[in-house]
Amino acid sequence: MKVLSLAAAGTLLAACGGGTNAGSTGGGGDMTLTLASVDQGSVEDVVKAFEAANPGVKVNFTTSGADQYQQQIRTQLASGTAPDVMSVWPGNGNPGATYVLAKPGYLLDLSDQPWAAKLPESVKTVAQYEGKTYNGLFGLNAIGAVYNQQAMDKARLTPPSTWTELLAFCRAAAAKGTPAFALGIQDKWVTQLVPYAFVATAVYGDDKDFDKKMQAGQVTFARSAWTTAVAKYQEMANTGCFQQSPLSTSYEASQELAATGKTLGLVQGNWVVALLKKQNPSGTFTLKPLPATDDVAKTLMPAAAGAGYGVNAKAKNKDLALKFVNFVMSPEGMNLFVGKQGGLPSLPDTGFAADPALAEVGKFIKDNRTVPFMDQLWPNAKVQQTMLSGLQEIFSGQSTPDKMLAAMDADYKAGA
Repeated sequence: MKVLSLAAAGTLLAACGGGTNAGSTGGGGDMTLTLASVDQGSVEDVVKAFEAANPGVKVNFTTSGADQYQQQIRTQLASGTAPDVMSVWPGNGNPGATYVLAKPGYLLDLSDQPWAAKLPESVKTVAQYEGKTYNGLFGLNAIGAVYNQQAMDKARLTPPSTWTELLAFCRAAAAKGTPAFALGIQDKWVTQLVPYAFVATAVYGDDKDFDKKMQAGQVTFARSAWTTAVAKYQEMANTGCFQQSPLSTSYEASQELAATGKTLGLVQGNWVVALLKKQNPSGTFTLKPLPATDDVAKTLMPAAAGAGYGVNAKAKNKDLALKFVNFVMSPEGMNLFVGKQGGLPSLPDTGFAADPALAEVGKFIKDNRTVPFMDQLWPNAKVQQTMLSGLQEIFSGQSTPDKMLAAMDADYKAGA
């Protein structure tokens, strides 16, 4: 995913095609780099810092949402119109993920870059394909409930820590005329965030080896607590936890609702914090786990490497592309990126001071109470796409959880 992220974000580019065509055509002396990114609200400052550190260099970049980007990037790579550097997700969960793009040879091997050997093992495994590193994964992200503190104060409500409290919170918020959470599932990728937050506890809380059992064919989506997670998603909707018409609300519109206090928050990845602050610079936002049970001690959070950057194997300016990815993976670039996103750096000893919004996430990571984003180790990108479409169809009444989970099982069994 950015989660998504996946995600997430996920996170997660209408101008993407135009940006890649605006790039350079020269050789080694060319000072123009083309870049396509899903890191809206954070890559802009990284680009400025890179240009400032490299006088004469110009970065022509575009940003857009994850859905559009994932649809475009594979086509661009196949047709030779892709940018020099591009957002690439960890693992294997979507059309823009490391395994998916490295397998056909679209990405440059980055194994000999100075940061590659320093990646933590959990990050390295999803940055590599067949033992070679293809992705500069700069940040660790988490999925949870992001609250607008000023809106919460106005409503005189506090973040719920149990499932029962969550439903009561939603009812209380609705009674005050302010929905608890903005939900922008007009953008498909957003549909996964609430179930991912629930699956962390509902599935992995009782079975840390669930992924291994899936790979061995011992368990399935349809016959597991995935059914519980999706049912809780539906119960949230039926309880009035979201604003009206989530299917006609975009990711961008959901940000506006949460940032301005029209809702008390939204369920998203930490990357949304920078975007909320951009719309409401005086606002205070905090990320908390979304509770799936009434046992606080069992609550887990999805937390894993978010989207990073890969180099086009046919980049027109390969040297400058490598220079940019190495800047992103340097302490300066990494700290700037995760600082803007409200994330955490993937490498230790960068001197990073975490955003107070992430205080609880840092504690969960330290206490080993996190699980990877669910899609990162799925055998193909189709599983996630089936889930995203299925969740939209559930919300529109065109499908059911049983049908969606059965279809996900079929795609999973199809393998790579």
